[in-house]
Amino acid sequence: MSSAKNLTVLAAVAHPDDIEFYFSGTLLLLKRAGCSIHFWNLANGSCGTMRHGRQEIVRIRAQEAVDSAKLAVAQIHPPLFNDLEVFYDRRSLLSVSAVVRSIRPQIILTHSPNDYMEDHQNVCRLIVTAAFSRAIPNFMTIPTTAPYAEPVRIYHAPPHGLRDAMEAPFQPDFLIDIDSMMETKRQMLACHKSQQDWLASTQGMHSYVREMEHLCAEMAGLGHKLAHAEAWRRHSHLGFCPADFDPLPGILATFVQNPKP
Repeated sequence: MSSAKNLTVLAAVAHPDDIEFYFSGTLLLLKRAGCSIHFWNLANGSCGTMRHGRQEIVRIRAQEAVDSAKLAVAQIHPPLFNDLEVFYDRRSLLSVSAVVRSIRPQIILTHSPNDYMEDHQNVCRLIVTAAFSRAIPNFMTIPTTAPYAEPVRIYHAPPHGLRDAMEAPFQPDFLIDIDSMMETKRQMLACHKSQQDWLASTQGMHSYVREMEHLCAEMAGLGHKLAHAEAWRRHSHLGFCPADFDPLPGILATFVQNPKP
């Protein structure tokens, strides 16, 4: 592995449990390599229930997210938005940018730009713009937060279902073999107990842990002789970092595989 000393990784997603479905194996490997990892669910999970009131489900899902982050030894950051109220607008961008500047990541993991729901897509847009503007002194955040000039590389996870909103199949740039991290990944996702009834009733997902395992196996099938994998696409380096700054596959070189042609 390449040295990961002092590198900061931000996993920025829409909802509690998104990290566990698509990111956590890679994050656990980065943590083991020496990176500092940060979890940020930008929305609070307020709509993820058929049983609880808004305040109760927000409280429940916040605790579930904290419990999962503890298993990964990650720092967790509080949400800014209600579910379905994540918008790419000025106020949201200024607030998101302040958090990104406060964390100062060199690696950002986030959603696909083209996913099945607007919360995912808008989180991606907000995070990409916040990273782009991280070093611009005249871009004033709320609250005011000092810019930082270190390079940052953004990596995008697959859209839900491995197809974008127009049903085009996901084509990864590289795969990460996460088989050694699967047990902890299962435990992290299992922290989100409130989502079992919600996902079963709204998406026909009667075991969300088994669904995650199926997705990891499906991603592994894009490679050669893998059991479980997470898949990634690189965001363009332009405006973010030098062209050769590609730390994720560098740090985890032992676990990286190119997809089948």
